[in-house]
Amino acid sequence: MKERLAKAAREAMSQAYAPYSGYCVGAALLCADGSVYTGCNIENAGYSATNCAERTAFFKAISDGKREFTAIAICGGKGGQLTDRIVSPCGVCRQVMREFCDDAFFVHLVTDTAIQTMTLAELLPLSFGPDNLTV
Repeated sequence: MKERLAKAAREAMSQAYAPYSGYCVGAALLCADGSVYTGCNIENAGYSATNCAERTAFFKAISDGKREFTAIAICGGKGGQLTDRIVSPCGVCRQVMREFCDDAFFVHLVTDTAIQTMTLAELLPLSFGPDNLTV
């Protein structure tokens, strides 16, 4: 399954809108029901209005009513070319993942030659999420 997600993330990367940085990112999110939502980074001249690939995938799925997620694959590179360096989610994307996923959620970081897999707990230790707000 992670190879299927990696392929979908690579395909999504080709849709990135990155005229300022030239750094294209793709993501493929696996829902608990087996459906896959993809996303790419979408830059903006105002920079802070830029949206990351991971959040694009999550927001597309959430807007379709999905609330349970199993894994995400993420890849990227300058000019849309994968390298041997992993692309790790930014802090905002990690927090969005934490909002909707448990600690066992899988994050697959895709390079041109390998896939490094970790859990959300490994990627975001000591996180703050919805369960912190319950008494």
